[in-house]
Amino acid sequence: MLFRHQKQAQVFFQGRIIGSMCHIRSFSTSYDKESTISTGPNSNGRHQRPIYVAATKQHVGKTSVSLALVSGLKKRFGKVGFIKPVGQQHVTVKSKELEQDIKVDKDVCLVREHFELDHVDYNHMSPVIIPRGYTKKYIDGKITYETQMNDIDRAFRRVSGDSDVVLCEGTGHVAVGSIVDVNNAKVAGMVGADMVLVANGGLGSAFDELELNRVLCQHFNVRIAGVVINKVRHDKYEQTKHYMTKALMQRWGVPLLGCVPDRPYLGCPALFDLEKIFKTNLMVGTKHRFRHYSVEDINLITTSLTRFLENLRTKPSRTLYICHVTRDDIILGFMAEYQRRKKSMGAEPPLEAALIVCGRKDKYEVSDEVIDMIMGLDGAPVMIVEYSTHEAMQKIHDYTPKLNIDDKNRVMTAVEHYEPYIDFDELLRRTTSDDSSFNDRDSGRFEERV
Repeated sequence: MLFRHQKQAQVFFQGRIIGSMCHIRSFSTSYDKESTISTGPNSNGRHQRPIYVAATKQHVGKTSVSLALVSGLKKRFGKVGFIKPVGQQHVTVKSKELEQDIKVDKDVCLVREHFELDHVDYNHMSPVIIPRGYTKKYIDGKITYETQMNDIDRAFRRVSGDSDVVLCEGTGHVAVGSIVDVNNAKVAGMVGADMVLVANGGLGSAFDELELNRVLCQHFNVRIAGVVINKVRHDKYEQTKHYMTKALMQRWGVPLLGCVPDRPYLGCPALFDLEKIFKTNLMVGTKHRFRHYSVEDINLITTSLTRFLENLRTKPSRTLYICHVTRDDIILGFMAEYQRRKKSMGAEPPLEAALIVCGRKDKYEVSDEVIDMIMGLDGAPVMIVEYSTHEAMQKIHDYTPKLNIDDKNRVMTAVEHYEPYIDFDELLRRTTSDDSSFNDRDSGRFEERV
Protein backbone atom coordinates (compact mmCIF):
# COMPACT_ATOMS: atom_id res chain seq x y z
CA MET A 1 0.00 0.00 0.00
CA LEU A 2 1.28 3.44 -0.91
CA PHE A 3 0.30 6.91 0.33
CA ARG A 4 1.47 10.29 -0.94
CA HIS A 5 0.53 13.67 0.46
CA GLN A 6 1.75 16.41 -1.86
CA LYS A 7 0.65 19.89 -0.75
CA GLN A 8 -3.03 19.04 -1.22
CA ALA A 9 -2.41 18.50 -4.93
CA GLN A 10 -3.05 14.77 -5.17
CA VAL A 11 -3.71 12.02 -2.67
CA PHE A 12 -3.42 8.40 -3.74
CA PHE A 13 -4.81 5.39 -1.95
CA GLN A 14 -4.07 1.94 -3.29
CA GLY A 15 -4.62 -1.39 -1.67
CA ARG A 16 -5.08 -5.09 -2.07
CA ILE A 17 -8.59 -6.20 -1.22
CA ILE A 18 -9.51 -8.81 1.35
CA GLY A 19 -12.96 -10.06 2.34
CA SER A 20 -15.59 -11.64 0.19
CA MET A 21 -17.81 -8.61 -0.37
CA CYS A 22 -15.75 -5.46 -0.08
CA HIS A 23 -13.85 -3.24 -2.44
CA ILE A 24 -11.60 -0.26 -1.93
CA ARG A 25 -11.54 2.61 -4.37
CA SER A 26 -8.15 4.08 -5.16
CA PHE A 27 -8.50 7.80 -5.60
CA SER A 28 -6.97 11.17 -6.21
CA THR A 29 -8.42 14.63 -6.45
CA SER A 30 -9.55 13.71 -9.99
CA TYR A 31 -11.28 10.49 -8.79
CA ASP A 32 -11.26 8.00 -11.66
CA LYS A 33 -14.41 5.91 -11.21
CA GLU A 34 -12.96 3.08 -13.26
CA SER A 35 -10.45 2.41 -10.46
CA THR A 36 -13.15 0.79 -8.28
CA ILE A 37 -12.13 -2.78 -7.42
CA SER A 38 -14.28 -5.71 -6.30
CA THR A 39 -13.32 -9.19 -5.16
CA GLY A 40 -16.30 -11.00 -6.64
CA PRO A 41 -20.03 -11.61 -6.20
CA ASN A 42 -21.76 -12.63 -3.00
CA SER A 43 -23.77 -15.80 -2.47
CA ASN A 44 -26.61 -14.34 -4.52
CA GLY A 45 -24.33 -13.55 -7.42
CA ARG A 46 -24.45 -9.84 -6.62
CA HIS A 47 -21.69 -7.43 -5.70
CA GLN A 48 -22.55 -5.61 -2.45
CA ARG A 49 -21.04 -2.24 -1.69
CA PRO A 50 -20.58 -0.83 1.83
CA ILE A 51 -23.27 1.62 2.95
CA TYR A 52 -22.23 4.93 4.49
CA VAL A 53 -24.66 7.07 6.51
CA ALA A 54 -24.11 10.81 6.90
CA ALA A 55 -26.36 13.70 7.85
CA THR A 56 -26.81 17.25 6.61
CA LYS A 57 -26.11 18.66 10.09
CA GLN A 58 -26.14 17.75 13.77
CA HIS A 59 -29.18 16.35 15.57
CA VAL A 60 -31.11 15.06 12.56
CA GLY A 61 -31.36 11.41 13.64
CA LYS A 62 -28.36 9.87 11.86
CA THR A 63 -27.72 7.36 14.63
CA SER A 64 -31.41 6.40 14.73
CA VAL A 65 -31.30 5.73 10.99
CA SER A 66 -28.09 3.73 11.40
CA LEU A 67 -29.68 1.59 14.11
CA ALA A 68 -32.69 0.92 11.89
CA LEU A 69 -30.43 0.04 8.96
CA VAL A 70 -28.38 -2.41 11.01
CA SER A 71 -31.58 -4.00 12.30
CA GLY A 72 -32.97 -4.40 8.79
CA LEU A 73 -29.69 -5.64 7.33
CA LYS A 74 -29.41 -8.28 10.07
CA LYS A 75 -32.70 -9.71 8.82
CA ARG A 76 -31.23 -9.99 5.31
CA PHE A 77 -27.57 -10.92 5.88
CA GLY A 78 -25.77 -13.38 8.09
CA LYS A 79 -23.15 -11.04 9.52
CA VAL A 80 -23.52 -7.27 9.50
CA GLY A 81 -20.36 -5.27 10.13
CA PHE A 82 -20.37 -1.79 11.63
CA ILE A 83 -17.65 0.83 11.70
CA LYS A 84 -17.48 4.51 12.56
CA PRO A 85 -14.30 5.53 10.72
CA VAL A 86 -14.04 8.93 12.38
CA GLY A 87 -15.56 9.62 15.79
CA GLN A 88 -15.56 12.36 18.38
CA GLN A 89 -17.28 11.54 21.67
CA HIS A 90 -15.71 8.39 23.02
CA VAL A 91 -16.16 5.82 25.78
CA THR A 92 -13.83 3.22 27.25
CA VAL A 93 -14.52 -0.43 26.40
CA LYS A 94 -12.74 -3.77 26.66
CA SER A 95 -11.14 -5.16 23.51
CA LYS A 96 -11.08 -8.94 23.72
CA GLU A 97 -8.58 -9.09 20.91
CA LEU A 98 -6.11 -6.77 22.63
CA GLU A 99 -7.12 -7.87 26.14
CA GLN A 100 -7.08 -4.28 27.31
CA ASP A 101 -9.26 -1.18 27.57
CA ILE A 102 -9.45 1.07 24.51
CA LYS A 103 -11.42 4.18 23.53
CA VAL A 104 -14.09 3.98 20.85
CA ASP A 105 -16.81 6.30 19.62
CA LYS A 106 -19.90 6.03 21.83
CA ASP A 107 -22.10 5.02 18.88
CA VAL A 108 -19.85 2.04 18.19
CA CYS A 109 -20.50 0.81 21.72
CA LEU A 110 -24.22 1.38 21.28
CA VAL A 111 -24.53 -0.52 17.99
CA ARG A 112 -22.20 -3.39 18.86
CA GLU A 113 -23.79 -4.09 22.24
CA HIS A 114 -27.41 -3.62 21.16
CA PHE A 115 -27.12 -5.92 18.14
CA GLU A 116 -24.51 -8.24 19.67
CA LEU A 117 -22.06 -7.86 16.78
CA ASP A 118 -19.58 -10.13 18.52
CA HIS A 119 -17.90 -11.19 15.28
CA VAL A 120 -16.20 -7.78 15.10
CA ASP A 121 -13.84 -6.64 17.86
CA TYR A 122 -13.95 -3.08 19.19
CA ASN A 123 -10.35 -2.71 18.06
CA HIS A 124 -11.48 -2.41 14.41
CA MET A 125 -14.70 -0.42 14.75
CA SER A 126 -13.48 3.07 15.64
CA PRO A 127 -10.08 3.66 13.99
CA VAL A 128 -9.88 7.46 14.28
CA ILE A 129 -11.17 9.49 17.24
CA ILE A 130 -10.89 13.27 17.33
CA PRO A 131 -10.85 14.43 20.96
CA ARG A 132 -10.12 17.94 22.17
CA GLY A 133 -6.70 19.12 20.94
CA TYR A 134 -6.48 16.59 18.08
CA THR A 135 -6.87 19.20 15.33
CA LYS A 136 -3.98 21.31 16.59
CA LYS A 137 -1.75 18.26 16.79
CA TYR A 138 -2.65 17.33 13.22
CA ILE A 139 -1.91 20.80 11.88
CA ASP A 140 1.37 20.83 13.80
CA GLY A 141 2.34 17.57 12.16
CA LYS A 142 2.26 15.48 15.33
CA ILE A 143 -0.42 13.30 13.75
CA THR A 144 0.07 12.38 10.10
CA TYR A 145 -2.37 11.93 7.27
CA GLU A 146 -0.81 8.57 6.42
CA THR A 147 -1.36 7.27 9.96
CA GLN A 148 -5.04 8.16 9.89
CA MET A 149 -5.63 6.61 6.48
CA ASN A 150 -3.71 3.46 7.36
CA ASP A 151 -5.77 3.08 10.54
CA ILE A 152 -9.05 3.48 8.66
CA ASP A 153 -7.93 1.15 5.88
CA ARG A 154 -6.77 -1.55 8.26
CA ALA A 155 -9.95 -1.37 10.35
CA PHE A 156 -12.28 -1.41 7.35
CA ARG A 157 -10.52 -4.36 5.78
CA ARG A 158 -10.88 -6.36 8.99
CA VAL A 159 -14.56 -5.51 9.50
CA SER A 160 -15.45 -6.17 5.86
CA GLY A 161 -13.47 -9.38 5.82
CA ASP A 162 -15.48 -10.70 8.78
CA SER A 163 -18.88 -9.51 7.54
CA ASP A 164 -21.36 -10.03 4.72
CA VAL A 165 -22.23 -6.35 4.52
CA VAL A 166 -20.77 -3.26 6.19
CA LEU A 167 -22.57 -0.18 7.47
CA CYS A 168 -20.39 2.86 8.10
CA GLU A 169 -21.72 5.69 10.24
CA GLY A 170 -20.30 9.12 9.59
CA THR A 171 -19.79 12.00 11.99
CA GLY A 172 -22.17 14.90 11.43
CA HIS A 173 -22.52 16.31 7.92
CA VAL A 174 -20.51 15.16 4.93
CA ALA A 175 -17.72 17.74 5.35
CA VAL A 176 -17.02 17.06 9.04
CA GLY A 177 -13.39 16.06 9.45
CA SER A 178 -12.09 18.19 6.57
CA ILE A 179 -9.68 20.08 8.82
CA VAL A 180 -7.81 16.80 9.41
CA ASP A 181 -8.34 15.48 5.86
CA VAL A 182 -10.78 12.70 6.78
CA ASN A 183 -14.23 14.09 6.01
CA ASN A 184 -17.11 11.68 5.51
CA ALA A 185 -17.23 11.99 1.73
CA LYS A 186 -13.51 11.34 1.42
CA VAL A 187 -13.64 8.27 3.65
CA ALA A 188 -16.72 6.94 1.86
CA GLY A 189 -14.85 7.31 -1.43
CA MET A 190 -11.83 5.58 0.01
CA VAL A 191 -13.73 2.46 1.09
CA GLY A 192 -15.96 2.42 -2.00
CA ALA A 193 -19.19 2.99 -0.10
CA ASP A 194 -22.52 4.32 -1.35
CA MET A 195 -23.91 7.22 0.67
CA VAL A 196 -27.26 7.51 2.44
CA LEU A 197 -27.95 11.13 3.37
CA VAL A 198 -30.20 11.97 6.33
CA ALA A 199 -31.99 15.33 6.63
CA ASN A 200 -34.70 16.78 8.82
CA GLY A 201 -38.22 17.11 7.53
CA GLY A 202 -39.26 19.90 5.20
CA LEU A 203 -38.88 20.69 1.52
CA GLY A 204 -36.92 23.81 0.59
CA SER A 205 -34.49 23.99 3.47
CA ALA A 206 -34.03 20.20 3.56
CA PHE A 207 -33.24 20.04 -0.16
CA ASP A 208 -30.83 22.98 0.10
CA GLU A 209 -28.91 21.21 2.86
CA LEU A 210 -28.91 17.96 0.90
CA GLU A 211 -27.54 19.73 -2.17
CA LEU A 212 -24.55 21.10 -0.26
CA ASN A 213 -23.71 17.58 0.91
CA ARG A 214 -24.37 16.00 -2.50
CA VAL A 215 -21.84 18.28 -4.17
CA LEU A 216 -19.06 17.15 -1.84
CA CYS A 217 -20.01 13.51 -2.40
CA GLN A 218 -19.81 14.08 -6.13
CA HIS A 219 -16.39 15.70 -5.73
CA PHE A 220 -15.09 12.56 -4.04
CA ASN A 221 -16.77 10.22 -6.53
CA VAL A 222 -19.26 8.87 -4.01
CA ARG A 223 -22.55 7.51 -5.28
CA ILE A 224 -25.72 8.60 -3.47
CA ALA A 225 -27.75 5.49 -2.69
CA GLY A 226 -30.69 7.54 -1.46
CA VAL A 227 -32.06 9.96 1.10
CA VAL A 228 -33.91 9.56 4.38
CA ILE A 229 -36.04 12.48 5.55
CA ASN A 230 -36.52 12.42 9.30
CA LYS A 231 -38.72 14.01 11.97
CA VAL A 232 -41.48 14.90 9.52
CA ARG A 233 -44.55 16.61 10.98
CA HIS A 234 -47.55 14.31 10.89
CA ASP A 235 -49.77 16.92 9.25
CA LYS A 236 -47.13 17.44 6.51
CA TYR A 237 -46.13 13.81 6.05
CA GLU A 238 -47.85 12.92 2.77
CA GLN A 239 -46.98 16.29 1.25
CA THR A 240 -43.31 16.00 2.23
CA LYS A 241 -43.05 12.42 1.01
CA HIS A 242 -44.67 13.20 -2.36
CA TYR A 243 -42.71 16.32 -3.23
CA MET A 244 -39.36 15.20 -1.86
CA THR A 245 -39.62 11.95 -3.83
CA LYS A 246 -40.43 13.95 -6.96
CA ALA A 247 -37.67 16.53 -6.41
CA LEU A 248 -34.96 13.93 -5.74
CA MET A 249 -35.81 11.93 -8.84
CA GLN A 250 -36.14 14.98 -11.08
CA ARG A 251 -32.93 16.68 -9.92
CA TRP A 252 -30.64 13.82 -8.95
CA GLY A 253 -32.23 10.59 -10.15
CA VAL A 254 -32.00 9.39 -6.53
CA PRO A 255 -34.81 7.74 -4.52
CA LEU A 256 -36.28 8.75 -1.22
CA LEU A 257 -35.41 5.65 0.80
CA GLY A 258 -37.36 6.72 3.86
CA CYS A 259 -39.71 9.38 5.13
CA VAL A 260 -39.94 9.06 8.90
CA PRO A 261 -42.63 10.86 10.91
CA ASP A 262 -41.64 12.66 14.08
CA ARG A 263 -41.63 10.66 17.31
CA PRO A 264 -41.45 13.29 20.09
CA TYR A 265 -40.60 10.70 22.76
CA LEU A 266 -37.15 10.19 21.21
CA GLY A 267 -36.36 13.86 21.80
CA CYS A 268 -37.43 13.84 25.45
CA PRO A 269 -34.59 13.78 27.98
CA ALA A 270 -34.51 11.07 30.61
CA LEU A 271 -33.43 11.72 34.19
CA PHE A 272 -30.26 9.89 33.20
CA ASP A 273 -29.62 12.70 30.68
CA LEU A 274 -30.25 15.35 33.31
CA GLU A 275 -27.69 13.72 35.57
CA LYS A 276 -25.15 14.22 32.79
CA ILE A 277 -26.24 17.79 32.10
CA PHE A 278 -25.91 18.87 35.73
CA LYS A 279 -23.08 16.49 36.63
CA THR A 280 -24.93 15.12 39.62
CA ASN A 281 -27.00 12.11 40.66
CA LEU A 282 -30.55 11.55 41.77
CA MET A 283 -30.84 11.63 45.55
CA VAL A 284 -33.74 9.17 45.54
CA GLY A 285 -35.82 7.47 42.91
CA THR A 286 -32.80 6.11 41.04
CA LYS A 287 -34.84 3.21 39.68
CA HIS A 288 -36.66 5.80 37.55
CA ARG A 289 -33.53 7.35 36.00
CA PHE A 290 -34.55 6.20 32.50
CA ARG A 291 -37.97 7.79 32.74
CA HIS A 292 -38.44 10.42 30.04
CA TYR A 293 -40.00 13.87 30.37
CA SER A 294 -41.26 16.28 27.76
CA VAL A 295 -39.48 19.62 27.78
CA GLU A 296 -42.83 21.21 27.01
CA ASP A 297 -44.19 19.99 30.35
CA ILE A 298 -41.55 21.56 32.62
CA ASN A 299 -43.18 23.48 35.46
CA LEU A 300 -41.36 26.11 37.52
CA ILE A 301 -43.01 26.24 40.94
CA THR A 302 -43.54 29.74 42.30
CA THR A 303 -46.94 29.18 43.92
CA SER A 304 -48.01 28.17 47.42
CA LEU A 305 -47.83 24.59 48.63
CA THR A 306 -51.62 24.27 48.39
CA ARG A 307 -51.64 25.32 44.74
CA PHE A 308 -48.70 23.05 43.98
CA LEU A 309 -50.49 20.05 45.45
CA GLU A 310 -53.51 20.90 43.30
CA ASN A 311 -51.24 20.93 40.24
CA LEU A 312 -49.81 17.53 41.16
CA ARG A 313 -53.31 16.10 41.10
CA THR A 314 -54.55 17.79 37.93
CA LYS A 315 -51.54 18.00 35.60
CA PRO A 316 -50.18 14.99 33.68
CA SER A 317 -48.65 12.51 36.10
CA ARG A 318 -45.31 12.53 34.27
CA THR A 319 -44.36 16.19 34.71
CA LEU A 320 -40.94 17.63 35.49
CA TYR A 321 -41.09 20.21 38.28
CA ILE A 322 -38.41 22.74 39.18
CA CYS A 323 -38.25 24.67 42.46
CA HIS A 324 -35.75 26.76 44.40
CA VAL A 325 -33.73 25.16 47.16
CA THR A 326 -35.36 27.44 49.76
CA ARG A 327 -38.79 25.90 49.15
CA ASP A 328 -38.68 23.22 51.85
CA ASP A 329 -42.47 23.11 51.80
CA ILE A 330 -42.55 22.17 48.11
CA ILE A 331 -39.87 19.50 48.50
CA LEU A 332 -41.62 17.83 51.44
CA GLY A 333 -45.05 18.24 49.87
CA PHE A 334 -43.81 16.51 46.72
CA MET A 335 -42.46 13.57 48.70
CA ALA A 336 -45.61 13.32 50.80
CA GLU A 337 -47.87 13.25 47.72
CA TYR A 338 -45.79 10.45 46.25
CA GLN A 339 -46.20 8.41 49.44
CA ARG A 340 -49.95 9.12 49.52
CA ARG A 341 -50.39 7.88 45.95
CA LYS A 342 -48.31 4.84 46.70
CA LYS A 343 -50.55 3.92 49.63
CA SER A 344 -53.71 4.30 47.54
CA MET A 345 -53.01 0.78 46.23
CA GLY A 346 -54.03 1.61 42.67
CA ALA A 347 -57.08 3.69 43.54
CA GLU A 348 -55.23 6.65 42.01
CA PRO A 349 -52.70 6.67 39.16
CA PRO A 350 -49.09 6.52 40.33
CA LEU A 351 -47.18 9.78 40.54
CA GLU A 352 -44.50 9.74 37.82
CA ALA A 353 -43.34 13.33 38.33
CA ALA A 354 -39.76 14.33 39.14
CA LEU A 355 -38.44 17.32 41.09
CA ILE A 356 -35.33 19.34 40.29
CA VAL A 357 -34.22 21.46 43.25
CA CYS A 358 -32.07 24.43 42.20
CA GLY A 359 -29.70 26.65 44.15
CA ARG A 360 -26.36 28.26 43.38
CA LYS A 361 -23.38 26.67 45.06
CA ASP A 362 -22.14 28.28 48.29
CA LYS A 363 -25.19 30.56 48.37
CA TYR A 364 -28.19 28.32 48.99
CA GLU A 365 -28.29 24.81 50.42
CA VAL A 366 -30.93 22.30 51.40
CA SER A 367 -30.98 21.89 55.18
CA ASP A 368 -29.59 18.70 56.65
CA GLU A 369 -32.97 17.95 58.20
CA VAL A 370 -34.75 18.08 54.85
CA ILE A 371 -32.06 15.95 53.23
CA ASP A 372 -32.48 13.36 55.97
CA MET A 373 -36.23 13.24 55.32
CA ILE A 374 -35.71 12.87 51.56
CA MET A 375 -33.16 10.11 51.95
CA GLY A 376 -35.34 8.30 54.46
CA LEU A 377 -38.15 7.82 51.96
CA ASP A 378 -38.44 5.49 49.00
CA GLY A 379 -39.76 8.40 47.04
CA ALA A 380 -40.20 9.95 43.65
CA PRO A 381 -37.09 11.14 41.78
CA VAL A 382 -35.45 14.20 43.35
CA MET A 383 -32.29 15.86 42.07
CA ILE A 384 -30.39 18.80 43.56
CA VAL A 385 -28.47 20.94 41.05
CA GLU A 386 -26.11 23.85 41.66
CA TYR A 387 -27.74 26.26 39.21
CA SER A 388 -30.42 28.91 39.39
CA THR A 389 -33.88 27.86 38.27
CA HIS A 390 -33.48 29.93 35.09
CA GLU A 391 -30.11 28.37 34.25
CA ALA A 392 -31.42 24.88 34.89
CA MET A 393 -34.46 25.36 32.64
CA GLN A 394 -32.27 26.81 29.88
CA LYS A 395 -29.88 23.88 30.01
CA ILE A 396 -32.73 21.40 29.74
CA HIS A 397 -34.30 23.26 26.82
CA ASP A 398 -30.97 23.49 24.97
CA TYR A 399 -30.09 19.82 25.44
CA THR A 400 -30.57 17.33 22.60
CA PRO A 401 -30.87 13.78 23.97
CA LYS A 402 -28.65 11.18 22.33
CA LEU A 403 -29.16 7.45 22.09
CA ASN A 404 -26.97 5.41 24.43
CA ILE A 405 -26.65 1.78 25.36
CA ASP A 406 -27.90 2.35 28.93
CA ASP A 407 -31.30 3.65 27.81
CA LYS A 408 -32.44 0.40 26.22
CA ASN A 409 -36.10 1.39 25.94
CA ARG A 410 -35.33 4.51 23.90
CA VAL A 411 -32.95 2.57 21.64
CA MET A 412 -35.55 -0.11 21.00
CA THR A 413 -38.22 2.50 20.38
CA ALA A 414 -35.99 4.22 17.81
CA VAL A 415 -35.35 0.98 15.94
CA GLU A 416 -39.01 -0.04 15.96
CA HIS A 417 -40.10 3.43 14.82
CA TYR A 418 -37.58 3.96 12.01
CA GLU A 419 -37.14 0.53 10.46
CA PRO A 420 -40.63 0.14 8.90
CA TYR A 421 -40.26 3.43 7.03
CA ILE A 422 -37.04 2.47 5.21
CA ASP A 423 -37.20 0.82 1.79
CA PHE A 424 -34.55 -1.89 2.18
CA ASP A 425 -35.35 -3.49 -1.16
CA GLU A 426 -34.55 -0.25 -2.96
CA LEU A 427 -31.49 0.39 -0.82
CA LEU A 428 -30.02 -3.01 -1.66
CA ARG A 429 -30.95 -2.65 -5.31
CA ARG A 430 -29.03 0.61 -5.36
CA THR A 431 -25.98 -0.76 -3.56
CA THR A 432 -25.60 -4.10 -5.36
CA SER A 433 -24.85 -5.00 -8.95
CA ASP A 434 -24.43 -7.93 -11.31
CA ASP A 435 -21.43 -6.07 -12.67
CA SER A 436 -18.48 -5.21 -10.41
CA SER A 437 -18.18 -1.87 -12.20
CA PHE A 438 -21.67 -1.02 -10.86
CA ASN A 439 -22.70 0.26 -14.26
CA ASP A 440 -25.20 -2.45 -15.09
CA ARG A 441 -28.79 -1.60 -15.95
CA ASP A 442 -30.29 -2.80 -12.68
CA SER A 443 -28.16 -0.72 -10.33
CA GLY A 444 -28.02 2.38 -12.55
CA ARG A 445 -25.04 4.10 -14.08
CA PHE A 446 -22.83 6.23 -11.88
CA GLU A 447 -23.88 9.45 -13.64
CA GLU A 448 -27.51 8.64 -12.90
CA ARG A 449 -26.90 8.05 -9.22
CA VAL A 450 -25.01 11.11 -8.01
